[in-house]
Amino acid sequence: MRIAATGITLDFDPTLGIIERFEAGGIAPLHCAPWVDQEEMPAGTDPHLARLGGDFFCAPFAAREGASPNHGWPPNSAWDARAEAATITATLQRRIFGAQLTKTLSLRDGHPFVYQCHRFEGGAGTVSVANHANVSLPNGGHIRTSPKRWWETPASALEPDPVHGRSALRYPAKGQAETFPGDNAIIDLTTFPWAPKHEDFVMGLEADGQTLGWTAVSRSGQGDLFLSLRNSRHLPMTMLWHSHGGRDYPPWSGRHHDCLGVEEGAASQMLGLSNEGDLTAPGVISLGQIVDVKHVIGVVSWPTETPVATISQMDNRLNIIDIDGYSQRIPFDAGFLEF
Repeated sequence: MRIAATGITLDFDPTLGIIERFEAGGIAPLHCAPWVDQEEMPAGTDPHLARLGGDFFCAPFAAREGASPNHGWPPNSAWDARAEAATITATLQRRIFGAQLTKTLSLRDGHPFVYQCHRFEGGAGTVSVANHANVSLPNGGHIRTSPKRWWETPASALEPDPVHGRSALRYPAKGQAETFPGDNAIIDLTTFPWAPKHEDFVMGLEADGQTLGWTAVSRSGQGDLFLSLRNSRHLPMTMLWHSHGGRDYPPWSGRHHDCLGVEEGAASQMLGLSNEGDLTAPGVISLGQIVDVKHVIGVVSWPTETPVATISQMDNRLNIIDIDGYSQRIPFDAGFLEF
């Protein structure tokens, strides 16, 4: 299913609710695993893993609801979807803790962004949520984010058994981005990859006083910049998944490289040393009423390939400045994120 606006297209798979691909200004930044549509998956493989790549929404994030696969039903089951001009509206066929979930994906003429809203209606209890964009970094890249209080890893590594895989970071650990505790050395979280073959997950807790939360990934050798934007008063965590040959069992088999998961959300259960009280907003969302979870992804040409220093919103423009002073102002619907 495809929608388009001036300068941007998007391909959506309603069988799993995944944005398979989007392209803005001739740039398509999202990753696709080497096994997708190429081979039969091992028995019991989660549907989202069988088609790993693109961008999807998780509820609960990195967890299960009853018999659901990991990340819940949203990226693992079918949606009823319709496309009208530059908008897709899709309703998940299953309920999330009793709530109906509706996804709206919108494009704007001349905007290099995908505007996403996930609306929960009804239900009961709480649920962790996160967007999960998978960025392709075949030549590495530079990662910068809005200010964070600190970064930390979960209580245990993604693959604690060395028979299955390996990590470069220490678990649990806490530190700053450029001097984070590694398994054998200090790691710079702002550069991809961190190690030759590793599988890692780390979280940044938004600093006080921030409204526009952002992640900017300059892709080396590509001349572009991937952007992830949110209201940090609603989604207080940036989570980074480095998948770079660190898992040795099928379907990974040591061949899944160059993938950076940029996961923006509210998922306090992932914290290894802190707790929800250390976040600047709730670490889950509460169901029962209408709750909108909004997020924006995009890509722009970035010929310098240098790391970003600051991003700010001015009227209906996004102002991006790199560490050397190079800047761009690009169209952006500032009202969408409800600052």
